[in-house]
Amino acid sequence: MAKPVEVVVIGAGSRGAGAYAPYALRHPDQVRIVGVADPDPIRRRRMAEAHDLADEQCFVSWEEMVAAGQLGDGAIVATQDQMHVEPAIAAMEAGYHVLLEKPMAHTLEGSVQLVQAAERTGRILQICHVLRYAPFWRKLHEILESDAIGEIVTVEHRENVAYWHMAHSFVRGNWRNKGLSSPMILAKCCHDMDVLVWNLKSPVKRLSSVGSLMQYRAASVGPHIPLRCTDGCPIEAECPFSAIAIYVDYERTFPAARQQLIRAGHDPETPPSWPFSIISPDTSRAGRLKAIETGPYGRCVYHCDNDVVDHQTVLMELESGASVTMVMHGHSNQEHRSMRYDGTKGTLRAVAIEPGQIEINIHGGATEVVTVDTRTVGHGGGDEGIMADFVRVLRGEIEPLTAARVSLESHLLAFAAEDARLSGQVIAMADYRAQAEALASQVR
Repeated sequence: MAKPVEVVVIGAGSRGAGAYAPYALRHPDQVRIVGVADPDPIRRRRMAEAHDLADEQCFVSWEEMVAAGQLGDGAIVATQDQMHVEPAIAAMEAGYHVLLEKPMAHTLEGSVQLVQAAERTGRILQICHVLRYAPFWRKLHEILESDAIGEIVTVEHRENVAYWHMAHSFVRGNWRNKGLSSPMILAKCCHDMDVLVWNLKSPVKRLSSVGSLMQYRAASVGPHIPLRCTDGCPIEAECPFSAIAIYVDYERTFPAARQQLIRAGHDPETPPSWPFSIISPDTSRAGRLKAIETGPYGRCVYHCDNDVVDHQTVLMELESGASVTMVMHGHSNQEHRSMRYDGTKGTLRAVAIEPGQIEINIHGGATEVVTVDTRTVGHGGGDEGIMADFVRVLRGEIEPLTAARVSLESHLLAFAAEDARLSGQVIAMADYRAQAEALASQVR
C-alpha cells in the first residue's frame, strides 16, 4: 500500500483548515498534514491539536515555513486573495507541488505570474475550482459532452447568491471591498467562468459587462438607522440582514438549522460551522453576540465600507458563434446556481440545489429528468473531490483537472468582465490574453 502523501497548509482559515485539511483526518492512509503556517495562534493551535503537529511544525508565517526546508510533497495555499502569489511561488521554488485556493490572485498580472512560475519551476499548480470535482457538475459536463443536445447555441448561467450570504461575505466580510480583496465577479464567479470554459470548449471571442452596487449602501436607508444592528435599530426585528437574526438568533434566518445541528450531534447553542465560525473562534451564544457587538459582522449592511457590486451581467460571444449570458446577483431568496443550454438538438435546464436536477428535452421528445444528490458538504462534494484528486496528482497517477494554465482562462474572463464593466467597452479576448502575458512578464 502506498504511503500517505505529506502536505503542509499555508493559511489555516475556513478553507485551509476547515475544507481541505480535514480530508487527512477522514483518509489518514492517503494524506498526512506535516506543517501549518498561520499568523493566528488560535488557528495554529487548533491545527496542531487536530493533526498532532509538534511545535517545530507550526509557523507564524509562510516565510518561516519555506526557510525551514521542504517538509512534504505538497502545499495547500489558502491565504486571503491578496496573499496568494508570493507564498505559492515560494512554495513551488522550494520544491512543493501546490494546491491553491481560488481565485489564483487578485490581479491579472499576479494570476499570469503564477502560471509562469509553475511552468518555470516544473511544479504542479492545481487551482481549487472545486465545482469540477462535484457529482452534480460532473454529470452536467458528461451530458453536454455526450452531444445529447447537439451543438450549443446559447447559454444562460446564473449565480444566485442568497441575500444573507451576500451580506456575510460581500458586504460585511472579507470580500466586501475590491481594494482589500478582489472584484466580486472574480471572487464569487471564477467558479462559474471555469464551469463555462470546461463545458463550452470554444474560446470566448469578445465580451461586455454591466453591473453596479444598488442596495447595500447608505443611500438605501434614512439617517435614523444606526451603524450596528445591536445599537437599538428600529427595523432590526423585520430586517432580513439583521446580524442578530443571522448569527445569534439564527433560527430566524435558518429555520431548520437547529434540528440539523442536533441530528449531526452538535450543540445547537454552539454551532461549529460556517458562517458562525467566521465571526469568532468562540461560537457560543455569548461569543457570537460579543462578535457582532464589536466586530465587522455586526455592522448595518447599509453602513459598511463595501464597494463591490451586488449584481453584474456578462455577455460573451464564443469563437464558435455561440452566445453566453452570465448573471451574478446578491439578492436571491435561496443560494443556488441555475442554467439553461440550448443546442441544435434540444434544451438542457439545470438547478444546482438540493436535490440537484438536470432536465433534458430533445426536440420532439419527452423531457428526461436526472437527479443528482447534492447534500454532500463542501460545494456538493467538490472539496472532497479535489483533495482526492490532489493526492493522485502528487502520487503521479493523473494530471490535474484544474492545472494553472487551464484555470487561468476563467480568471482572464473575470478580469476582462470587470474592465468591460468599468470602461463600457467590448473586449476582444485574443488581445486581452496577449496583453496579460506581456504585463506579467514585465513586472516579474
